[in-house]
Amino acid sequence: MKLRVVRLVTCATLSILFVGCAGRSLPEYEDPLPRSQFMVVRTTAYTHTESDHRPYRNSSAAGTTLDSGPVRSAAADWARWPAGTIFLILATGRLYQVDDYGWALSGRNTIDLYCPSSAEMNDWGVRRVTIQILKWGDPWKSYHILRPRREYAHVRRMLDEIHNFY
Repeated sequence: MKLRVVRLVTCATLSILFVGCAGRSLPEYEDPLPRSQFMVVRTTAYTHTESDHRPYRNSSAAGTTLDSGPVRSAAADWARWPAGTIFLILATGRLYQVDDYGWALSGRNTIDLYCPSSAEMNDWGVRRVTIQILKWGDPWKSYHILRPRREYAHVRRMLDEIHNFY
């Protein structure tokens, strides 16, 4: 009897764990900001050593190495800021290029800025900043990169929005 109870508890725990992972809902959808050369956006920061990025090491979703040089990498919803979009943060003078995306960014007006270290990431935190778009990326190039990954709900959300918007 004791063994049976342990098995039932173990099965129930595993079921909750797997259903919880498989059933992870997408972030709440935000209407896209109007496209313009200047935009006020919410920014967050990330680094390649965070637990959810470790499997990808320092690789971006576009297949490039995450860059912390003169033009840094950034992650965003590719339906709003397509891969290849280059922007300037006016307050810092720093340039970024969108070459990455993430689950938490899908359907959101947030851009995640790549930082080479956890200390720099933590220093940035969350900030609302004005960006200047210097070059818009190609939504159809983004679409073709995303399409083979459509089994993921956040990717499907971006694909649908690209298809409907463009």
